[in-house]
Amino acid sequence: MRAGDGDRKQVADQLKTALDEGRLDLSEYDERIQRTYAAKTYADLDGLLDDLPGTVPVEHAQVQPAAPAPPIGAPTGRPSPTGRQMAHWVGPYAGVILVCTLIWLIQSISAHQLQYFWPVWMLIPLILGVFMQWSGDGGRRRDRRRRR
Repeated sequence: MRAGDGDRKQVADQLKTALDEGRLDLSEYDERIQRTYAAKTYADLDGLLDDLPGTVPVEHAQVQPAAPAPPIGAPTGRPSPTGRQMAHWVGPYAGVILVCTLIWLIQSISAHQLQYFWPVWMLIPLILGVFMQWSGDGGRRRDRRRRR
């Protein structure tokens, strides 16, 4: 059966996509595109896309399509963070608090009296963050309010 211009254009578009994705090098793309535009029948077009993903009909493909993303605001089913996940962001922030406390200590020593302990204000975001992570909310409640 003879192939039409639309058929050749469709194969050429798929070859271009494969080139853009890095699945074909330039010389192989050039060879295949020449064979595509020289094709007179469907049999001439057959071998050009066989080894490229996404060109096999979905019902015969070995690649599984990705699952759709859950709607925004839907529960993701993620468990509460573990201690290791918590330490990933708490550790660096605790380091900042430690540096601020050392600055306060140096100020107090140089003044020969205890100064106002201002690093306590640095603990507020830490405590709120830990509470939000342990409660399992992780900021989702704020996002729900924003969409209403």
